Amino acid sequence: MSSADQTTRARNSTHIDIHDSTTRKHWADLLQVSDERLRKAVRMVGTRVSSVSAYLAK
Repeated sequence: MSSADQTTRARNSTHIDIHDSTTRKHWADLLQVSDERLRKAVRMVGTRVSSVSAYLAK
């Protein structure tokens, strides 16, 4: 799968695939956080985008 395909899939997802570096980079950039901060958020609240976004907004 190409990087563009992975990015498109990430945009349409309700969950963050924390194990895929391209997807992780996409969400970290979109949420304006570091890779480590994104990983921590997922550890704390799970992979659902809305939960991660709400956690990071605190």
